[in-house]
Formats: sequence, C-alpha cells, structure tokens
Amino acid sequence: MLVLVIICIIIALGFDFLNGMNDAGNSIATIVATGVLKPKTAVIWAAFFNFIAFMIFGVKVATTIGKGIVNNEIVHPDAFFILSALLSSIAWVYFCGKHGLPNSVSHALIGGLIGPALLKAGINGVHLLGVGKIVLFIVLAPVMGFIIGYFFMVITLIVFRRTTQHKVDSFFRIFQLASSAAFSLGHGGNDAQKTMGVIMILILSIKANLISLGIPSWIYTGYFAADSVPLWVVLSAQSAIALGTLTGAWKIIRTLGVKLTHLKPVGGFCAETAGALTLFFATSLGIPVSTTHTITGAIMGVGVTKRVTAVKWGIAGNIITAWILTIPATLIISCLLYWIISHLTVLLHLAI
Repeated sequence: MLVLVIICIIIALGFDFLNGMNDAGNSIATIVATGVLKPKTAVIWAAFFNFIAFMIFGVKVATTIGKGIVNNEIVHPDAFFILSALLSSIAWVYFCGKHGLPNSVSHALIGGLIGPALLKAGINGVHLLGVGKIVLFIVLAPVMGFIIGYFFMVITLIVFRRTTQHKVDSFFRIFQLASSAAFSLGHGGNDAQKTMGVIMILILSIKANLISLGIPSWIYTGYFAADSVPLWVVLSAQSAIALGTLTGAWKIIRTLGVKLTHLKPVGGFCAETAGALTLFFATSLGIPVSTTHTITGAIMGVGVTKRVTAVKWGIAGNIITAWILTIPATLIISCLLYWIISHLTVLLHLAI
C-alpha cells in the first residue's frame, strides 16, 4: 500500500507539472502576444511567481480539494481511487493541449475525483455543496474576468484618450510586467494547491501506518496548521507547477494570445489584471477555479471594447465546448479506469 501511495504522489506531481505546462498559456499568452517579453523570458518570469505564491495565499484551496469534493472515508485506504482520478485528468489535459484547446486542469481533476466516488458510494460519495460551489464558479470566473476586463479597458481608454498610442504602449509595456506577475501569483496560488490537496488525501489514507512505522511527523504534519499541508508537499507542488510553466504550451499560448483577439500592451494589462483579481478573490475563499476560464473571459472582455467582431467567436465556441465537456469526460474516464483497475486487482489476487 505504501509503495502504491508513493507512486500516486509521483504521478500527482507529474499532473502538477502538466498543469503548469498547460497553463503557461494562461500566464504568459498576453505578455508574449503584445511583445512585452520574449517567450523564454516570459515563462521564467511566470514560473518564479508561480513558485512563491504559497507565501501569500496559504493553503485554503488545498483544503477544499482534500476535504470538500469527495467523502474521504471512501478513499481511505484505496489509492486506486486517486490513481484513476489522476490518470483520467492527465489523459484529458494532454488531449486538449495537443489540439491547442485551452482547458481547465482544475475541473479535469475534479471530474476525475467524482467518477470513482460515484461508482463506489453513489451520490453519497460526493460533497454536493463543495462541488456546487466549484460548478458555480465555472460560470462566475469567466464572467467576472469578462466584466472586470471590459470595464478596466473602457476606463483606461477614457483616461488615456488624449495620449498618443506610442506613449500608451510604452506605459503599459511596463505595467504589463506587474499584471503578468500578479496573474502568475494567482495561478500558482490556486492551481498548485489542487495537487497539494490530492497528496494530502493520499497521506491521510496511510497516516496510521506512517505513525506505526515511526516515520518523522514532518512527513504528515501540517506546516500552516496542525491538520493542514506539510511543508515538503507545499514546496514539491509549487516546484512542479513552476517547472511545468517553464516548458510552455505553445499551441495554447497562440490560441489565447493571438487567435482569440488581437491585443496591445494596454489590452494585455487589463486582461491580466482582471484575471488576477478574479483568481485572488476565488483563492481567498478557498474555491478551486480555472485559470484558463478566467483569462479567456478577461481577454474576450477586453476584445469587445473595440467591437464585438474583434473576438473570434468561433474559436471562443471551441474553447467553451472544451470547458463544458471537461468534468463529464474525466468523470466517465476515471470511472471506467477505476472499474478496470479494481477488477484487475481482484483477478490478480485470485490468481495468486
């Protein structure tokens, strides 16, 4: 059991790496599209702020993932449950990333957790209130990003209406460094914590075994609170997402930063600031949200200030379709994976 949990933790960190790689497009799409930073410099910039985010936001989102999605009693001591959730999430994120579709790694993981829970315990295996909040923010996060991005852009255009385009671009090339850093902080603060939550589910499932084996308490004792997340889990998750960001998902960066609408530095600043504010708000409430949904909504809000047709709605429609399908798709995949793994394990025991 201990070996399986260690394998699952390694896979969880791999998922976190994939999260960073996928969501690099969210963090740096606008700053690359506007030419403020070159791609390689931009990913280093974003990765740094991804890593230090835990110093600012704590671990509220990790607690939500660890305790607020599924009934932990049905997980302990079943590591195959988490394995199925992780593998289904990785498969979906890889599929979407390969096709350049911005998708929600967060919702892929949540769908992955719900699938085995429903199979094992039906609706009682799921915390409906926790899932309900997340589903609500599937709608609210992009809408908030859209509205804040729109009004930020309108206000900025009014304030700088007598300033030449060259001066405006010069100002906002500098401002956009700050807004990109803020969005990367929000990304690291919200997304890395989802992996922390999964690892904590795994650790709690074998905590009694760790204690009986005399394992040092820092392995399973929280850093921020007595029952919270150990420091090694925090640093591992933040490192994995930062390293993933360094690799960049260039197809997604192109979709968000170039194909969706044309952005100048002022638009990039407004979109990133709107996205960052939305992420800060959700993270302070401990609600896992999609950075992809958030920044896409913000970019669209900025784009429509020019004209409605400035946003390529066909591409936006493809993105929204991927959003809608994410939780159902990963739920079904994880459910099937869990069923297959569970039955193979039973057959293996019988054969032995």
